[in-house]
Amino acid sequence: MKSKASALVLVLGLITGLASCGSTSGPPTTTPADSAGTLVPASGPVAPEGFRAVTLVVTRPDGTVIELCVWLADSRELHRKGMTGITDPDLGGKAGMLFRFEEDTTATFWMKDTLLPLSIAWFDSDGAFVSSTSMELCTADPASCPKYPPTGPFRLALETMKGRLTELGLEPGSRVRIGESC
Repeated sequence: MKSKASALVLVLGLITGLASCGSTSGPPTTTPADSAGTLVPASGPVAPEGFRAVTLVVTRPDGTVIELCVWLADSRELHRKGMTGITDPDLGGKAGMLFRFEEDTTATFWMKDTLLPLSIAWFDSDGAFVSSTSMELCTADPASCPKYPPTGPFRLALETMKGRLTELGLEPGSRVRIGESC
């Protein structure tokens, strides 16, 4: 009798284990193995909803060129959404969020409901640096949140974690252009 009870417990355990492996109710806890065959932790969402990743080619003032992978906000809807509600300081492994406008603009940015401290750099239609600033969090009434304007017309604006602009080469004298998907 003891062996039948043990067998039943084993079968029920296997059934329960298999049922939980097929569950789609939550994110996986591991991703495929890396090149060394080691399982690596899941990195969370691949992208903020609705955004795609593109390469931002940066030419630093000294002429060196680097490529950054950034989230692209290229529609009115994505401009409004921006980094609102994002809590991952690694920004999903991207250097920042790039806002692209079809026409020159002097639109201001604000931090209403943005949960991470950010810096922003603006670039004109030729990709030349216009200006930059750091922005403060604002959880107050939208009417009282500070607005952050560029010093001139721009077509591109890149938001990144506060204090990272120089590290990323986004400073006076730098130029940028949008590359391929990354």
